[in-house]
Amino acid sequence: MPEDDIHQPHDKLFQIGFGDPVNAAALLKTQFPAELTRQIDWASLKTESGSFVDPEYRKTQSDLLFSTTFSGKRCLLYVLFEHQTQEDQLMALRLLRYMVNIWWAFVRDHPGEPLPVILPVVLAQSAKTWKVSPQFASLLEIPEGVDSLVRPYLPDFGFQLIQLAEHSFESLPGTPAGILILRVMKAERIAELLNDSVWDEALITQIPRDLFHALLRYILAADVDNEAFKRKIREISNPQTQAAAMTLAQQLRQEGRQEGRQEATFGLVQRLVQKKFPSIAEQILPRLGQFDEEGLLSFSEAILFMQTPDECLEWFAQK
Repeated sequence: MPEDDIHQPHDKLFQIGFGDPVNAAALLKTQFPAELTRQIDWASLKTESGSFVDPEYRKTQSDLLFSTTFSGKRCLLYVLFEHQTQEDQLMALRLLRYMVNIWWAFVRDHPGEPLPVILPVVLAQSAKTWKVSPQFASLLEIPEGVDSLVRPYLPDFGFQLIQLAEHSFESLPGTPAGILILRVMKAERIAELLNDSVWDEALITQIPRDLFHALLRYILAADVDNEAFKRKIREISNPQTQAAAMTLAQQLRQEGRQEGRQEATFGLVQRLVQKKFPSIAEQILPRLGQFDEEGLLSFSEAILFMQTPDECLEWFAQK
């Protein structure tokens, strides 16, 4: 089954929560100087489609692009969510690459128009504070005494760096939904997912059910203590919220067991293909990832009677 469906709870929570322009605006407007913030039309903030992260980093990074206007002109805000544990000294270089990708996409869609300003923001989930410069020029080795001579020929920009490690739970800004998401992300890194700040009922009662579902899924994916998790749910004072939490938790546990079985079945079928028809394995395996458990079991029975790679390919052609 596709790896992204199981192993990317960080990205899903980030996309669900901050893909909402209201949640994104409430966080982002706290990150820029007041004079700049006043020039941004936050009410017209709109989520743009697409991701600009390099494929090799998609397990540790996710991104969102927003469009609005700045002082009456088109403007883009780019948010890179970074959930790798290691400090990345080359963050500004990677950001530059993503920003260039955004501009090229803009040129493709708006030929002949001036390039918009991009305001980049990095949200870092690391447990410890990174000592990373938010200025691209800090990566360059410029000889002493010639700085003013070479500066006109060098790119430079800064980015806003939001580090969850620098904030207490209570100091995280935004809407109730945005605050809870950030608290959960911070708590996951420091093994505090059952902290009272994560289970702040005053915030929980203000968020949509689907987001509450995503938060519970994220917490359970972190493999917290089952009994402690149940006690936390029983401590919720609002009967409706408590009942919803218990129901969702039971559903998620059941889904988790089903996903585990399907993942095990996929692993078995993968080994069968690689052993019996290695010449077409790379061609077949991506297609198997689209099957549910029943489809995988059906194929595992059929492959036992196949004699040639062509028979295997013909089976897929009939599906």
